[in-house]
Amino acid sequence: MAKFEPKLDADAVNALLRRAFPDAEGAFPTATSVEPGRVRMLAPYRDGLLRPGGVISGPVLMSLADTAAYVLVLAHIGDQLMAVTSQLNMSFLRGAKPGDLHAEAEMLRLGRRLAICDVRIWTEGPDRLAAQANVTYALPS
Repeated sequence: MAKFEPKLDADAVNALLRRAFPDAEGAFPTATSVEPGRVRMLAPYRDGLLRPGGVISGPVLMSLADTAAYVLVLAHIGDQLMAVTSQLNMSFLRGAKPGDLHAEAEMLRLGRRLAICDVRIWTEGPDRLAAQANVTYALPS
């Protein structure tokens, strides 16, 4: 299995996002931990996330998956903000009940041009996933 070494810890990657996107203060989920090949994210629940039917909307989950993958990539390549999403495939596994959203992203491959990540999202617990995504990022050359 590949060994991944982060260049930024959770505090550093959160600070990087605040500097890079000052107008989005409070809009980004927070990285709660960075480990080799893995990050954990928290997006606090707030009004406006629900769709009809009382579950958190799909676009919110997709945004969290993309952000978690971006944070994972930045944590491992450093301050290279021009990494961009090139593919996101999302599977919705069950309705995400109202509550704080948690995401865990795992690096599957980190190459010279692409980073491939697996992201799992839940509100009730990691044993009751609401969604899973495979996200590929194109890396700056």
